[in-house]
Amino acid sequence: MLTAAGMDVTAQVPPPTPTPTPTTSVLPSVPVDAPACARDGGSLCARVFQYTHAGWLSRSSDAIVGHATTVALIVVVAVLLRYALHRGIRRLTSGASTGRVPRILRPLRDRAAASLREAAPQIVERRSQRALTIGSVLRSFTTLLVYGVAFVLVLGEFGVNLAPIIASAGVVGVAIGFGAQNLVRDFLSGIFMMLEDQYGVGDVVDLGEASGTVEAVGLRVTTLRDIAGTVWYVRNGEVLRVGNSSQGYSVAVIDIPVGHSADVDETSVLARQAAAEECTEPTVASKVLAPPEMLGVQSVTAEGILLRLTVRTRPGEQWAVQRAVAGAVKSALDEAGVPAPTPFGSAAPAAGR
Repeated sequence: MLTAAGMDVTAQVPPPTPTPTPTTSVLPSVPVDAPACARDGGSLCARVFQYTHAGWLSRSSDAIVGHATTVALIVVVAVLLRYALHRGIRRLTSGASTGRVPRILRPLRDRAAASLREAAPQIVERRSQRALTIGSVLRSFTTLLVYGVAFVLVLGEFGVNLAPIIASAGVVGVAIGFGAQNLVRDFLSGIFMMLEDQYGVGDVVDLGEASGTVEAVGLRVTTLRDIAGTVWYVRNGEVLRVGNSSQGYSVAVIDIPVGHSADVDETSVLARQAAAEECTEPTVASKVLAPPEMLGVQSVTAEGILLRLTVRTRPGEQWAVQRAVAGAVKSALDEAGVPAPTPFGSAAPAAGR
């Protein structure tokens, strides 16, 4: 087309630009009955359907992967938390078992009596046994607690309604609490007994109804063996008082009866010398923590005078030291001619004549 000026107008109009048609990523050869999510080539559903050809699995693939990831995370956190707690408990118990004294307790250790410092090896050994026992109980408790919470979280992740389970557990717990009060009391008493270090294996204790050497300490029952060899099983919840004869140190008490005509001062000096010599013997010296101490006159009766002498010993060794020292004192008094006490009533007829 030419204008009046002779120019071609048609040649100046640019041709129209073709509009691009949108393309969708569709998997080839997708069955008609495939789920809608399987037609998206970049989705997890499509990949699962491509390998398994299972519609229900491909539809649930996103939920399965999400829940599985959460469950794996819960399990990993539970394992790491249990490991960290057990490691901390082991560090605490190993520190106590190696004899390291906390900084807050060092002033008390410096002011402790010399006899207690001499008994440090026995105290460390006892502390080690106590720490191992407490550590075992704490590790078992933390394992049960951490894995129990993790199990409940996993159930909640799978859509399990926890309200009925928790309610049922509460009802069962109340029923068990009413029906097993003695068991719960024994268990709690055993825990506090170990935490407070009331007694341990090898201690000679008096539990009221039974007394003897402790052979085993459990969370529910303590086992004793008395001097006659009888084994006693005492429930921890029934123990109202504990008399421990072998904790820290023991004391051997030697009562020395003499006649009224004996010189108390000379007899006391003689008995103390004999006891001191006996305590230097190798078989006795290893059991003694402090030199003998003469307390003086304990009582005056119609038969004679009773003197008392004490020796501080290692835990549980007081009876052996008592027998050895009593024999040595008796022999020394007999050699010195110290008069023995007169049986009551034997001198009465003579006095009447």
